[in-house]
Amino acid sequence: MSISQLAKSIAESPTLKMNEIARTLRDRGEAVIHLGGGEPKSKAPIDAILRASAKLNSADIKYTPSDGIPELKKAVIRYTEEHYRKVVEPENVIVSNGAKQALSVLLQALINPQDEVVFVAPYWVSYPEMVKIAYGVPVVVEPESGRFIPTMKDIEQAVSSYTKALIINSPGNPSGAVYPEELIAQIVKFCEKKDIYLIMDDIYHKLIYDGRSPVSCYAFSKKSIEQSKLIVINGVSKLYAMTGFRIGWAVANSQLVEAMTRLQAQTTSCPSALLQEAAVGALMGVQSGVESLRLMLENNRNVMIDELNAFEGVKVEKPGGTFYCFPDFSAYNKDSVKLAEFLLEKVRVVTVPGKDFGMEGHLRLSFCGSIKDITEGIERIKWALDPNAPNELFIGDRKLVRDWL
Repeated sequence: MSISQLAKSIAESPTLKMNEIARTLRDRGEAVIHLGGGEPKSKAPIDAILRASAKLNSADIKYTPSDGIPELKKAVIRYTEEHYRKVVEPENVIVSNGAKQALSVLLQALINPQDEVVFVAPYWVSYPEMVKIAYGVPVVVEPESGRFIPTMKDIEQAVSSYTKALIINSPGNPSGAVYPEELIAQIVKFCEKKDIYLIMDDIYHKLIYDGRSPVSCYAFSKKSIEQSKLIVINGVSKLYAMTGFRIGWAVANSQLVEAMTRLQAQTTSCPSALLQEAAVGALMGVQSGVESLRLMLENNRNVMIDELNAFEGVKVEKPGGTFYCFPDFSAYNKDSVKLAEFLLEKVRVVTVPGKDFGMEGHLRLSFCGSIKDITEGIERIKWALDPNAPNELFIGDRKLVRDWL
């Protein structure tokens, strides 16, 4: 069978692959601990469920406008004004089947063959593949410090005459790093000076800790929304624990939104009418669940960091946001793929290899599960790697004997 060169060049999503492996093992009755997950375990907001139920009970579920129903656009406009202090119009908003589709359609609307798109390592696994799907060239910024936050010098050195766009993800997946306000301001001003698109992937923007507040990128722009090349991507997946609802959006100038709408109309026609109603319920309903989730995640983060700090040989930076941390396990194995496979095989702990995020030797660990999963998961990893650990470990009624050291 002959498939396209493009299809051959696109890598499988490692995070979705690990989710499927975990599900399969659990279905077999294995005592798996999933520390690789990218979704909160809390339930979707009741306002989202009630609104979706009312729509479902109407039995009137048809096509919607390709760029989203008016009620959801109004909710996104209100959200943008409240959290970004920026007034936008309906023509500046496109609703998509998840923030992932919004970003993918955006890149297809922007990129010509050989245009470069710059992003910072460690990066979300889908960035390079999405750029390649749009026939662009991914360019990775590797901070000279080896840390997770670049300097302006790092970014400036990666930008060339071929650069079409820069993607910034803060708080970032997989590191949880939160960019300082001063750096965001410098990036906005730099992109305006260079006349390149700045894409803010803000899917985690309210999941930040230690008393910090989200930063509005619009605060540093001197241009109106119609003149601006600043785009904000967001959605309901993370803040509202609605990953399976697949509703996200982009806010941009109307010309770009119009181009994205044409592309989206020819691919998925429109987002689900039912799930758009659920998103309206989430955005317009009671918001206390977001803060409850944030507080729970902050506590989980503290537990995970304490566990990792007591793990000799592991280096970890305390994440300022998201529900991930990205510890360095290279003292045990510099090949993160082999390490992740080893931990899954020997102690049934699911992690995601750092290689897929552009930084070898690391593993992405998620703290959005239970405290029990966090503590037991780290205990199992430590038992598997620490040469001074006891020779036996019980997982449920199963006894493991360490025979690989």
